[in-house]
Amino acid sequence: MSWQLYEKARGLLSEEFGGIKKSFGGKITIALCYPNTYQIGMSNLGFQKIYYLLNQHDDVLCERVFLPFPKDEFSFKKKNIPLFSLESQTPVHNFDILCLSVTFEADYINILKILNLSHIPLKCKDRSEKHPFVLMGGICATFNPEPLSDFIDIFFIGEGDEAIDEFVDAVRCFSLAINKGKDGFYKRLSTIDGIYIPSAYDVTYKDSGAIEMVLPKNGFPQKIKRRWVKDLNKTPTSSKIITSNTVFGDMFLIEVERGCGKHCRFCLAGYSYRPVRNYSAEVILKEVSEGLRYRKKIGLIGSAICDSPYIDEICDGIAKMGGTISVSSLRLDRLSKKLVDLLSVSGHRTATIAPEAGSERLRRVINKETSDDEILDAVQLIASAGLHNYKLYFLIGLPTETDDDIEAIVSLTKRIKHSILKIAKSKGHLGDITLSVNPFIPKPFTPYQWEKMEDTKSLNSKIKKIKSGLKGVSNINIIHELPKWAFVQALLSRGDRRIGELLYKCYELNGDWFKTFRETNINPDFYIYRERGFDEVLPWDHIDSGIRKDYLIKEAKESREEKITPACPEKGECRRCGDLGCVTNI
Repeated sequence: MSWQLYEKARGLLSEEFGGIKKSFGGKITIALCYPNTYQIGMSNLGFQKIYYLLNQHDDVLCERVFLPFPKDEFSFKKKNIPLFSLESQTPVHNFDILCLSVTFEADYINILKILNLSHIPLKCKDRSEKHPFVLMGGICATFNPEPLSDFIDIFFIGEGDEAIDEFVDAVRCFSLAINKGKDGFYKRLSTIDGIYIPSAYDVTYKDSGAIEMVLPKNGFPQKIKRRWVKDLNKTPTSSKIITSNTVFGDMFLIEVERGCGKHCRFCLAGYSYRPVRNYSAEVILKEVSEGLRYRKKIGLIGSAICDSPYIDEICDGIAKMGGTISVSSLRLDRLSKKLVDLLSVSGHRTATIAPEAGSERLRRVINKETSDDEILDAVQLIASAGLHNYKLYFLIGLPTETDDDIEAIVSLTKRIKHSILKIAKSKGHLGDITLSVNPFIPKPFTPYQWEKMEDTKSLNSKIKKIKSGLKGVSNINIIHELPKWAFVQALLSRGDRRIGELLYKCYELNGDWFKTFRETNINPDFYIYRERGFDEVLPWDHIDSGIRKDYLIKEAKESREEKITPACPEKGECRRCGDLGCVTNI
């Protein structure tokens, strides 16, 4: 029955604390959508923060929207009920703006599902004045918006919390001058750094299929500058809505820092969230004090939590206030005994660490300067504190990788297992290891953006070799991403706007990518298995990430020479990698 869909939304609301309910009328209305289920979307701190900041404007009404579960999606379609917002169950197509926050390429098909369920035409060119503007932000918009340019009217490049006030001002101006039309609105928006309107840019291609040039129309900027928050302390990021119905429902989440200065050459987050910025201990502990009203466990979030100069002070403060601590992963080269002991006291029994490569040689290639001995020393420190279970992350298919490097994953895992066992047995534990093996995908705005991805047949062979090498070793579980799905992710992360045709077809075929490849004339191998020259125009070259291209080229060359680039300085201003004017430890 259709009433069950509305009751389910009201049921979720009844279990929340912190949601915002406003009355319609005389307000700019924004449907903020995470293109996945409520449980996943509400675990995203950035999504919660944007919701909160938009609603701080008295004349803005922002309500949340999520992808229904498959059974509910069927009900929406069968009853022809338009997808509605959570707070007031208002149809999404009645809002002024549909704003999508997108973190993963796997959710691209979900975006088209949401548009269809909302009774909004999928393609921008098919929408009229009566439809909402469709805007997209998040890291996927920031690193390469082009594959979605057929479906998204406006992209926001960078950290959304930096430019919300400017965006709202632009929408106010448009609301007061409707006669300016959509083109006038776009011109006004384009004066805001970080706003990218794909329809205002023409792309031409060479006979080879590579991009010839990207030309902006009159009045639009040649380059779109990524936005970033210069002082995190002004707007702390923590859980704004408390509910048990999320992936991290037992925690109060707090962002500790942004960015990472380690220069790991494969890491999109390390480059996309630069410069490195840290919240002060005082600001974080104030958020902790608030959070402990709702949850005893405090989840600390960030790209490189262990690199925060205040991490021990923060953890100590949480413990003194009676809270427990959870962290997503541990940086082996910055571990402290105090942090590990506090995690143990908080009930942690599993440590997540990322050697990334099995051999020291390949770790130098990717700029991860950690020796086998340092890894084993860190493991022993963690095990001595009572954390006997481990999740180890490794990449396969990295540039210059050989069979010896794959065998080194097996060897290092066995050594880690042996190192844990010596300590764990003395305390009555066995120690379990989960090995997470994932194919390397070259990402935009990293030194590897010109690399090709290794073919799926070879990647599958390497996974089999790792499984065979660890067969019979007790208490080791191997999980891995299927190379065929990594292939799809590589296509969506590195493609140009022609990939929109594939997305549309895949949506029509209910998400069957491989049938899509068979039934279209676009060759995905062109985007995935082709090494690109440093002089080639890349689909994302008209976006200014703040990282200089010549620096990325230098890093790409030094990778092949196994040269290590030192981490960003911990204090002072640095312009080594770009024109951001990084000032660390703000």
